[in-house]
Parts: sequence; structure tokens; C-alpha cells
Amino acid sequence: MGHLITIATCSLNQWAMDFQGNYERIMASIVIAKERGATLRVGPELEIPGYGCYDHFLEGDTVLHSWEVLAKILESEEATGIVCDIGMPVVHKNVIYNCRVVIHDHKILLIRPKMWLANDGNYRELRYFTPWAKHRQWEEHYLPRMIQKITDQVKVPFGDAVVSTLDTCIGVELCEELFTPASPHILMGMDGVEIFTNSSGSHHELRKLYTRVELIKEATLKLGGIYLYANQQGCDGDRLYYDGCAMIAVNGQLVAQGSQFSLQEVEVVSATVDLEEVRAHRAKSSRSMQAAQAERYHRVEVPFALSNRHWSEVHDPTLRRFLEPRYHRPEEEIALGPACWLWDYLRRSRAVGYFIPLSGGIDSCATAVITYSMCRLVAEACRNGDKQVIADARRIAGEKEDSEYLPTDPKEFCKRIFHTCYMGTENSSIDTRQRAKELSEAIGSYHVDLNMDTIVTSVRDLFGFVTGVKPRFRVQGGSEAENLALQNIQARLRMVLAYLFAQLLPWVRGKYGGLLVLGSANVDESLRGYLTKYDCSSADVNPIGGISKTDLKKFIAYAQEMFDLPILKNFLDATPTAELEPITENYVQSDEADMGMTYDELSIFGRLRKVEKCGPYSMFQKLVHDWGSFLSPTQIAEKVKLFFFEYARNRHKMTTITPAYHAEQYSPDDNRFDLRPFLYPSRFPWQFRKIDEVAATLPNLSNGEGKAKKD
Repeated sequence: MGHLITIATCSLNQWAMDFQGNYERIMASIVIAKERGATLRVGPELEIPGYGCYDHFLEGDTVLHSWEVLAKILESEEATGIVCDIGMPVVHKNVIYNCRVVIHDHKILLIRPKMWLANDGNYRELRYFTPWAKHRQWEEHYLPRMIQKITDQVKVPFGDAVVSTLDTCIGVELCEELFTPASPHILMGMDGVEIFTNSSGSHHELRKLYTRVELIKEATLKLGGIYLYANQQGCDGDRLYYDGCAMIAVNGQLVAQGSQFSLQEVEVVSATVDLEEVRAHRAKSSRSMQAAQAERYHRVEVPFALSNRHWSEVHDPTLRRFLEPRYHRPEEEIALGPACWLWDYLRRSRAVGYFIPLSGGIDSCATAVITYSMCRLVAEACRNGDKQVIADARRIAGEKEDSEYLPTDPKEFCKRIFHTCYMGTENSSIDTRQRAKELSEAIGSYHVDLNMDTIVTSVRDLFGFVTGVKPRFRVQGGSEAENLALQNIQARLRMVLAYLFAQLLPWVRGKYGGLLVLGSANVDESLRGYLTKYDCSSADVNPIGGISKTDLKKFIAYAQEMFDLPILKNFLDATPTAELEPITENYVQSDEADMGMTYDELSIFGRLRKVEKCGPYSMFQKLVHDWGSFLSPTQIAEKVKLFFFEYARNRHKMTTITPAYHAEQYSPDDNRFDLRPFLYPSRFPWQFRKIDEVAATLPNLSNGEGKAKKD
């Protein structure tokens, strides 16, 4: 053992536009890293403003406030004695770049702009940023005067360069650059860079983590080196949940891995590693021949050594310890990811709980169980003494700041913040009403049971009074138009009632505030358009809107055992039905019969359409190969045509679909134009304080009447 260094990376629960909170979490991570003896700290992508600012990145205020936060970090004593890699947008020569700012002891060492931008799926980085196209080149960047006063620097290196300490060399790689075929770490490593930092804003998707882990391991398996991966964690104000899982790898093997789902706002992952192991791994003739021909990177030199301790002084249990990567099963991911997302959304929205129409079917059941999973996570965090979770839980539950209430029982906490309601009609069955009641009792929700026939009848009678014609269901001899309209009346009235109860149930219980309404349409129903526009699928947020019916069933089976909820077996055994048509001796409405396709088929259609980029013809060709052993080409053709017909004619519904937790690559969620988050820190503490400070210094030129002057 020769050159031991302790390094730290982190997952931070940053929030778009929350400059004050983001600053505090960054500082907390630096303090924790230093307490562990780390001399290098890496943070998530765009951690100062939050990754999900979207079109706010085009506003000068976002860049200004980012510099202001960086100024506070630079002038702090906490950020001395350690190299910190921090993310923010930077305008260089009137061009906006997504950058890493590497600092040390009140100085900026390097500003490294991102070279390969993520611009597909959920990402639109090219909308806001420009990639740095001058590879292995750098320029001088003139700093804002507020920074010059702190650093005594007028200009600093900006571009594709590396940082050279007294004992090693550090190179920066940003998120998408790891996923590109020719990743920058290859060329940097050939030129002698031994430590690579990667700062990401990578969202959760079912079954996605494996790819990320394998790429991080592969990055240094052939090349050799130390790789630090940082990631954002939590709901940043939009559909995505950033799932953390900060990691450190050495020579292709993990030595540290953080949690993928957590309610912690700051999680620091650290390890002590030996630079000599990197050098020994690279001692291969063929690698040396290639390295000798490598093009040179500009090195920004800093008179600081990362390896500042003798090996006998280090007692880090991570030293020379290799880990097998930890993965959650998809069922566990559903139990954890959407639950963490719901908690962040609830606490940051300032609402006092959730409300859902509980139908007795598997979709609303899954949504309710995910909410119960959230309560379980909150209870666990409170038992572990998480001060932030305790404070948020007390506020949401209606307790005073000085209260000693500690929500350690998930059912008791669920009773306080989760409200369920069965909205029955004459078309509802005894079975669904009973399942809804038993589920609410099992998870502890505050449950209401009602019949809405009088309201439905009133609307139906009103139409008959106005038109002179009274619509009938199909089983009563009515047309398809009548049958559909009568179903939609029930569905849309449930939405109206849901918002009424969400606004007033806290008042009924002697509390203040309102509830957020949860939607429960799964990704397959959205893809097929099997929902009524502005029905009870219209809500504030939807935790299962990006999850397939197939995965939801697996999740319910998992939760039945892991959460000790035997009632869930009844939901798994039940036939999916909307219960919007009358039940007769010969007819019970079935979702799959109504859709003309099964949920399993819908999942396949969705993946082919989005992930494999198939149009109708190429989808048909692939399915002939996959399904040809049990369906004729004509049958397959009819299924493909029906899917695309229904998808196309119902596509308009996606423009109003409830914002849903993103979990599947084939989500049809529509979010095209005004790309801004929909969950804001509404008091804007940093921005409003600055307004107040400046306003206090300006002369009062008004007429004293407090009214705007009219033209």
C-alpha cells in the first residue's frame, strides 16, 4: 500500500429552483465528506439549480443565482482542504453550457462543460445547453465580479481539460458521456488520468440500474482507474424520480454503493482506495504502447495532494473491499420508487395528504398499497431518527412544531394522511365494495363509502328533460353512443366527487389544508386510451401511470407477502372491470373484452412502438415472427391494426393525462412544449430574499398612494 486516498461521492435530493435548499444540501455533503477524511467530493449534475429546471435554464436569473450559491460555497471554510466537483449552468461567450466547476481552497481550478448531451426520451438538454465541441481544448473564462472578489481570480480555464494534483490526475465525465460509445474517460485514461468523476441526473426506470452499474464497472475494467459516480435523488418537481445509487469503482470492481431509494436528503458514499493498485493494473505492455501515443490534455495544476495520510493512519473498512452490486427486483422497485416520489411530492406541495377513489380493482389497489409503502418508509425513517422526515411528517399530520408526535406506526400515520373512498352505483358489485373496505382497514386509511346513483340519475334526467330523449345502456337496448355516454357520466362524476372530498375531508376531520387526488390509470390503459377524458383518472399525480398491468400484478403479489396484506389475493383473483354497465345474468363488463386485447399484448405493443421504434408494418413483421406459432398472419394483422387505430384515435387524451411517475420506457405521456416543472418551491426563498434586499436599497419614487399609475 502506497498512496491511499479517501474519496466521496453523493446522492442529493435536490429540487429545481430551490437554491437555498440545494445550497444547504451541498454544504452538508461536503461536511460529511470531510468528516470521513475525504479529499475529493463529487456531487450530482446541475446540483446548484437542480437538474429539472427545464426552460428556466434559459433565464438569466437561474445562472445568476447559481453563481451566488457557488460564491457562498467558495467563501466557506467548510469547502477548504478538499477538492469539490460542483454542477451548475455557465454562460461562456454568450453560450449556455452544462458545467462542472472544480474548486479548492477558495479558488476555481477548472470549469468543464458537458460535451455529449442527453436529448432523447425524457431528456431535452439540447433545448437549453450547447455541447462543448472543442475536444482537448480550453479557453479562458472571465469570472463574474462577485466571484473575483472571493477567489482573487479574473479568469479561469474553461473547456476539456483535467486537474493535476501533487499525486494524481482527475478527469471529469458528465452523465451521458459515460453512455456514449467513445466515452471521454478512455482518452483521459490513456493520457494518465487516474480518477474519473461522473455527475449524473439519471432517473429511475424499472430494470434500468443494471445497465448503469455495468457501464461504470466497464469504464475502468480494461482501462484501470478509480470511478466516482454521483446522482441526484428524489422528485425534482416533475414526473421523474432520480434514484441516487452513488457508486465508487476501482479497476472494474465496486468498492462502495449507496441506496437506490431513500428518504434521506443527503447521502454520502465514501471509500479509501490505493492509487498504486491503479498503476499496477495499468502495467500492461499493449496498454502502455497505446498510452504512449495518446493526445495530450491540458493539465490544471493544484499544489495539493489527495493522498495526505500514511496507510497506518487509515482504518477505513472499505479499503480493499469489493462488493457485488445490489439490485432490487422490479416488484421492489415499484414498492420503493413511486413511494419515495409520492413522499417528496407531498411534503414539497404543502398538501396535508392524499385521496383516491378506491374502486375495488387492482389499479386503485396498487396505488393505495404504494401510498401505504410510503407510510412504511416514513415510519422507518422516523424510527431511525431522520430529523427532516420527522419534521415533514409532523407538519403534514397537522402537528405543531414543538409536538413530540413520532409516526412510527405506518397504519396510524396512514390514517392521518391517506383518504380512500368507494364511489358505488347501481352497477357496482358487492365484491368490489367489500374489497375496497377490507383494503382500507388493512392499510389503515380513512375510508368513506357512498352511493352516487342520485347524482348520476339527475344528470341523466336533465339530459332527457332538455332533449326529450332518455339514453339507455346497451343491455337495455341502447346504442353504442348511449352506452358509452352513460358510462362516462359515472366516470366523470367520480372525478368531481373526488376533488370535493379531497378539499373538504380535512375540514370534516378538524384539520386545515387540502388533499392531493391520486390517479390510478396504468401505462397500458393510457397507451390504448382505455379511459374517459377527465374521469377519475384525472387527478393531481399518478404513481402507477408509467407501470404496466403485468408488473402491477407482480407488485401486488409481492406486497401481499412482504407487507402482510392477505386481502390482496382477492384483488389478484378478480376479473378487471370498470363496473360502468349494468350486471346481468349473461353479462359482466370486462376490461380486456372492452379493449379487444389483453394487458400482456398491450405491453408488447407499447415496447415495440416506443423502445424498438416500430410503425404498424414493422410491428406486424416482428409479431409474425414472435406470435406465428399460435396466431395466423391475418389474426396478427387484425390485432396490430386495432391497436394502432385505438392508439391514434385516443392520443388526444394524453395531452390532459395526469402527470404520472415515469417507470416504463414505452410511456405515452405527452409533455411537449412549455417544459417547466409543475412542483415549485412556491416561496422561492433565495430569489424573494434577493428581491427584498435590492428593493430595500432603491429610492421610493412612488406617489405614496400605493396604486399603479394609469396611462
